Amino acid sequence: MLIYLGICAVLAFIAALTAGHLAAPPAPTFHLAFAAGAMPLIFGAIIHFVPVLTRTSTPVRAIHYLPLAVQLAGIVTPLGLAGVLPNWSLHAAATLTVLATLALIVWLARRLRGTLGAPHPGARWYGAALLCLFFAVSLVPVWLTQPELRAALRLFHLHLNTLGFIGLAALGTLPVLLPTVMGRPDMAAAERLRRDLPIAAAGAVLVAAGASGAVWLAYCGAVLLLWVAGRNLLAWQRTFGIAAIVGTDAPAPLAAATLGCVLLLLLGIAHGAGMLPARPAIAGFITAFLLPLVTGALSQLLPVWRHPGSSSPQRRTLQRWLAWGGRLRAVFFLAGGVLLALDIVHGWVPVAIALLLFVVALCVAIWLDTSRFSDDNSRPI
Repeated sequence: MLIYLGICAVLAFIAALTAGHLAAPPAPTFHLAFAAGAMPLIFGAIIHFVPVLTRTSTPVRAIHYLPLAVQLAGIVTPLGLAGVLPNWSLHAAATLTVLATLALIVWLARRLRGTLGAPHPGARWYGAALLCLFFAVSLVPVWLTQPELRAALRLFHLHLNTLGFIGLAALGTLPVLLPTVMGRPDMAAAERLRRDLPIAAAGAVLVAAGASGAVWLAYCGAVLLLWVAGRNLLAWQRTFGIAAIVGTDAPAPLAAATLGCVLLLLLGIAHGAGMLPARPAIAGFITAFLLPLVTGALSQLLPVWRHPGSSSPQRRTLQRWLAWGGRLRAVFFLAGGVLLALDIVHGWVPVAIALLLFVVALCVAIWLDTSRFSDDNSRPI
């Protein structure tokens, strides 16, 4: 399931990039990346990580199907926005997403109560991210039936999804994932996650609230999120050193995603001051933050999902191939994201190159892994 969700996310990003290049309407294009690509993968990652963070048992089968439910809703949404499906399909997609999110919140709350000892603080970041998604998507039927509220609620929905759901899930995962990729612990990560969650959650809500009117609230929220992302970057510099992070392929995209988050928050402040247009910032968010985040995380996690248990030569081979070109991808994603956020159309070129590099690495890794097992018959595919 997780491997399927990861590959589907990459395909959704390719589809969104192609649609953007063909000048498709922005709303369906962006929802291809967010709703059809990122959202189901984040659901699957949460279901994978929460039992580890709470030291609880494997979830029941029904929970494993929740990513498929939100994936269905994520596919219906851009089709409905593009006019391919009737308007009521947007109501159905929003309702399905809200119900799946609520089910995952209830499951997560029970896991937090049932853990032996204190759960890892990263699990609570997932709870906060899911709450943001729940409230953001709950607003969709409201503005569909009351168009006079559309402008304000759409902005609240957009920012609570991007900085709330995706942002909090990412900022709660990166302090754990990057040290794992580096092969060295960050002893302060758990305490930093515990202290920073209220700050980051407040920041996401303030930005979403301020985006629909009170710009000063958005400024305050952006500063809070900058504080959290900046603390991670400074902690990694002290623990690992910048040279060690950017000098190898595996961690570079994860660090680039955090740096991309910082840059886009700064550009968002400039947008709030009337210095930059709004719509290009969404493309910048996808390319400078979401794409390096997802590709960098998949480079580490796909081999673990493919070969669970203790480390093995097969897993290390997959990780090495999936990390191939990571530094170059990080640079291209960041450069393309900043160019797109500044409304420079040619920013799609480095983004397309970076995504192509990852697709090549993914195809080679899958081929090598499949052919190896086909040769030695060590396990079924």
